[in-house]
Amino acid sequence: MSRISLNAFTMTTPTHQSPGLWRHPENRAADYNTLEYWTDLARLLERGTFDAVFLADVLGIYDVYRNSSAPALADGDQVPLNDPFLQISAMAAVTKNLGFAVTSALTYEQPYLLARRFSSLDHLTRGRIGWNVVTSYLESAARNLGLSRQLDHDTRYDLAEEFMEVVYKLWEGSWEDGAVVRDAERGVFTDPALVHPIDHRGEHYTVPGIHLSEPSIQRTPAIFQAGASPRGRAFGARHAEGIFLNSIAPEITRKATDATRDAFEEAGRPRNAARFYALVTAVVADSDAAAEKLFTEYQSYSSREGALAFYGGWSGLDLSQYASDEELAYLDTNAARSALSIFTTADPSRSWTPDSIARYLGIGGIGPVLVGSPETVADEIERWVDVAGLDGINLAYAITPGSYEQFIDLVVPELRKRGRVWDDYQGSTLREYVAGPGQTKVADTHPAAAYRGAYAGRPSAADIDASLTPHAVLGR
Repeated sequence: MSRISLNAFTMTTPTHQSPGLWRHPENRAADYNTLEYWTDLARLLERGTFDAVFLADVLGIYDVYRNSSAPALADGDQVPLNDPFLQISAMAAVTKNLGFAVTSALTYEQPYLLARRFSSLDHLTRGRIGWNVVTSYLESAARNLGLSRQLDHDTRYDLAEEFMEVVYKLWEGSWEDGAVVRDAERGVFTDPALVHPIDHRGEHYTVPGIHLSEPSIQRTPAIFQAGASPRGRAFGARHAEGIFLNSIAPEITRKATDATRDAFEEAGRPRNAARFYALVTAVVADSDAAAEKLFTEYQSYSSREGALAFYGGWSGLDLSQYASDEELAYLDTNAARSALSIFTTADPSRSWTPDSIARYLGIGGIGPVLVGSPETVADEIERWVDVAGLDGINLAYAITPGSYEQFIDLVVPELRKRGRVWDDYQGSTLREYVAGPGQTKVADTHPAAAYRGAYAGRPSAADIDASLTPHAVLGR
């Protein structure tokens, strides 16, 4: 049996996936502004031998519902929201093995700067960093970042392809192995002959110079992706080493994982080129009855307005326009049909109303909520992994750290007993957790590998002015 990978899914905000639950007396999510919150969580997840904490992010506000940001603000739905990069160093300092996958929307970044940020974190975490590549999906993000409207879908992915080309050149090609010599006797820290400008001149980016950072342990961070559209899946098939999925039925998810594995082969990569993780929320107690009671308690804190604010942002459909019990499947609009597709595909026999959608999304967002004893939840996780063709789960919380404590204290021992999760970490970098022990660098079939040594023998930093040898200016 294959190992089931465990990632924790969270965000630097009071409410991530369970609207209204910030009000629960045992939920510490409102402490997201403190380093202690993040360092405590990191220690807890490492105790549970989680592969990584996956930090979600958005760059805008959920303002579709009621044509206002007020519902999201009132409920703390992914706003207020901090930069997800900034707590990682503190979390790394109190752990030795836990990985960190952080979301960054490349649409609003510059590759030259983002490459340095990830190299810095890869050094500081000793190779435990990954990048969840997104192109953003909120109109409010575009408006606040200098655009009158969001770039169209395919244009965002055209830009993304070139962005990845630039960062791969910087991470893999600009500095040759052995460039950093640290030779105090000769007074040479870096051999300029082994550092190369990438001279990239493309449609979207011009980056002529060298990478600012020396090569890190992984060079390229572990690449994660979650695109669900045909273009997004094609992007993931080329670049991703880990793929996150939203689904409400394992049989439907299996179609997606099989299709993506086919796409790996079409892109010249093996079928196991990436690991697949599904979003899951678990409510666990000593018995099924106790877990159901706890789930009912959590539901009592759920916010209908918050759930519909989330849905508006995710779908682009404002459900405040419809009666709470109106059957949306009969609405003759493209927006309604698109927004309902994930629900109607999974259960075409069920009718969906604004109220039923809000109830469904109230705990855990779009993903399934597993409620029960350790044995029941472990059974369901195994079923999802085996039926859907997954490699692991992305575990969201109802309350934090309580949901993670329940899972680590109750479900992890059960999964270990079944041989489905590891007793201790194997390897020390995030890529090793994804690709296997010893696999610190990108695989040879990954597009980043094409830039290994690609600039050797080409113009280097030493060629800019050959007269400037070490200490020439000082007269030594």
